[in-house]
Parts: sequence; C-alpha cells; structure tokens
Amino acid sequence: MAFFKKFSLAILIATSTSTFSTVALAEVDEGRIAFDHSEIFNFIINKITIAVAAIDKGSTCEEVATLILEALQASKEAITNELVDVDRMKANTELKAAKKHARQCRLVVAKNELIQAEKMFEAIKIRDFKL
Repeated sequence: MAFFKKFSLAILIATSTSTFSTVALAEVDEGRIAFDHSEIFNFIINKITIAVAAIDKGSTCEEVATLILEALQASKEAITNELVDVDRMKANTELKAAKKHARQCRLVVAKNELIQAEKMFEAIKIRDFKL
C-alpha cells in the first residue's frame, strides 16, 4: 500500500507539472515591460539594423559591440514556446559571434554575422505568426 501511495503521488506530480506550458505560466514582474511576440522580434531586428548601420557609418569597435549586446539582451525578453526558443538560441549564437568579432575589431565579419542573425530573426517572426 505504501508503494502504491508513493507511486500515485509521483504520477500525480509528473502529470500536473507537464500539463502546463512555461509560456502559459509566464508572468511579468512589476515594473517590467511585456512585449507582444511581433513587437519583441521587431525590436530585436531594429537593434541589429542599428548595429549594421553603425558599422557602415564607421563607429568604433566598442560602440558596435555595445549595440550588439543590446540586441542580445532584447532577445532574452522574448517569451516564446519551445520550438521558437530553439531557433532564437541559434540566432543568439550568431549575435554572440558578431559581438566577439566586433570586440576584436573584425567589423566586416561581424557585419556578415549580424545580417545572418537578422535573417534568422525575420524567419522566427514569420514562423511565430504561423504558430
């Protein structure tokens, strides 16, 4: 009987925790701004576009790296489902590589990676509307 109680409790806990998505339970802390899916991805894409424009304008390496860091921080605000989150992490990898190359003053490589990350976030935004 003791085994049955432990087993049923374990099953109850497992099913109750797996039935809710993290997106459904996501809450916004007081004083924190919550964005809609399309808004946050547009915000990230705009940050990337600003970083690319800064490279074209001839900004310093540290200024470009700071702009890329802002895009990375903005992408952390996206509350999405697990499928979109995997693609977001892949795009973040491109942003991290661009930031690393910008700190090394390899701005041409960083620009190419930013353009690739922008395309990836655009694809996520389009796919997110279909989901």
